[in-house]
Amino acid sequence: MSPRGLDRRSFLGGSAISLGSIALASIAQGEPTGLNLAPRAKRIIYLFMHGGPSQLDLLDYKPGLQAAHGSELPATVRGDQRLTGMTSGQKSLPVTASLFKFQQHGERGAWFSELLPSLGSCADDLCVIHSMHTEAINHDPAITYLQTGHQQPGRPSFGAWLSYGLGAENENLPAFVVLLSHGSAARPADPLYARLWGPGFLPSRYQGVSLRSGGDPVLYLSNPSGIDAATRRDQLDVAASLNRHRPAARFDPAIETRIAQYEMAFRMQASVPELTDVAAETDATFTAYGPESRRRGSFAANCLLARRLAERGVRFIQLYHRGWDQHYNLPSDLRLQCRDVDQPIAALLRDLKLRGLLEETLVVWGGEFGRTAYSQGKLEATNYGRDHHGRCFTIWIAGGGIRPGIGFGETDEFSYNVVRDPVHVHDLNATLLHQLGIDHERLTYRFQGRDFRLTDVHGRVVREILA
Repeated sequence: MSPRGLDRRSFLGGSAISLGSIALASIAQGEPTGLNLAPRAKRIIYLFMHGGPSQLDLLDYKPGLQAAHGSELPATVRGDQRLTGMTSGQKSLPVTASLFKFQQHGERGAWFSELLPSLGSCADDLCVIHSMHTEAINHDPAITYLQTGHQQPGRPSFGAWLSYGLGAENENLPAFVVLLSHGSAARPADPLYARLWGPGFLPSRYQGVSLRSGGDPVLYLSNPSGIDAATRRDQLDVAASLNRHRPAARFDPAIETRIAQYEMAFRMQASVPELTDVAAETDATFTAYGPESRRRGSFAANCLLARRLAERGVRFIQLYHRGWDQHYNLPSDLRLQCRDVDQPIAALLRDLKLRGLLEETLVVWGGEFGRTAYSQGKLEATNYGRDHHGRCFTIWIAGGGIRPGIGFGETDEFSYNVVRDPVHVHDLNATLLHQLGIDHERLTYRFQGRDFRLTDVHGRVVREILA
């Protein structure tokens, strides 16, 4: 305590170099800029396959591997790549061709695995990028990198940056909503941390809101027994009146953030139940999204919710589907994972297109990295696994002013190295921001004396894939 009986925060708050003044100056410098590009999209639906789906078994067709199946991966292909601890000690790295058949789809004859027949029927709406690459080789840094632009925790997530830069279209719903689902694979899923949809050093009002699959969609959203909407409104008005005395005296922006959160929670008491009540959806809609679409918390049900969120103007809709880390038993587990997602994703794309939403919505599918061309552990006749692989992997984007029906980038005959048109993590994020009308170099926030951005200090817009 200071000699006047004030605590340290209050003492500094009243001084000539008050923390409040510093905070306000920081906010003023952190106002989003560079939002004057012509936007082609209003929102993102990000379908994140947590664990690293195998590009070799799904979308990067390499028929030449059949002849090399079982042979040693050439040292000239591997080069000096760092391997994970799970395969760095293997005496042999046997080349492993995909066990699955591929078929051509769409006008350009794009190759899709037999595990993705429904998605293949949407080939003419997709821009498939085969040349994604990342420096990270383990799950947590890799997913943190893709979602926040940095491998270390603490930075704002993509959705938080978008909420900060563009704000919300619907004042009754958060700008950033997260939906989680568990895959059907037998292997236990890797953990997902709430910081992946957190605000980092941005004000907390920009963090993602995760909708629960059981009970109330958002904790504590329902009024307790004996409290009706009018009473709750009165309580919030009194609390806000008291709280507004504090910013004037202490210049604490966190108080205004908390007031705004209380108000949002009050509005969500009506908007969230309406959002999650899918009783009015037709039987044809549920049939299109698949048999799991009526089961709350499934990936199919979350795809349907994603369409409803897009209709209501939510900026960033993040779906995480867990279970794609196939170090062993890949053939059986990958079948199960694809069965979870193939039909619902195709239904979502068609639904958005039918409702005129696809042209203003960026739909992104991918994971944090790909899988190796060699088998982890013993290569068997009908079974194998694949380790993490960041040198090349495949994602796809649809809608939002992205060229439809194209493939971009190319990998070598082993799907081990990028040989044409590489796309880095920062390039992807820069391109997505560009389509939303944001110059990725100018969307910054000042924190601890320097300007931060989602794409860190590099990244380019991949203009070749823009319509």
